[in-house]
Amino acid sequence: MCFRAAVILGMSIGAAACSGSGASSAPSTAPTPAPAGSTTVSISSGTSTQTTTAFGANPLTIAAGTTISWVNDDSTAHTSTAEGQQWASGNIPPGGRFNFAFASPGRFTYRCQIHPNMVGTIVVQ
Repeated sequence: MCFRAAVILGMSIGAAACSGSGASSAPSTAPTPAPAGSTTVSISSGTSTQTTTAFGANPLTIAAGTTISWVNDDSTAHTSTAEGQQWASGNIPPGGRFNFAFASPGRFTYRCQIHPNMVGTIVVQ
């Protein structure tokens, strides 16, 4: 009987220790933060029906070395996918973010794979 009580007590202490307010092992749902000095492109609400204005300034001119941070402020998923396969965000959920650093000069056209009418151009100098 004492052994059984000790096992139950040990399990209770272990459960209490695991249920404390410490760090959780569950994955974070917070979006990846934008890198310092990045340029943000907001995917605004209702952009799935827009064309060249869906991603804001178009074309967007930046310096080589700049990171673009696409932020989905819409209520549906979108992507940022380069026509030349330089990058592909995958689905960016509502409230999500995708970052890409532009290392080399060039002209890069991209679109939303879900809503192909949504197009943009990044000019890197």
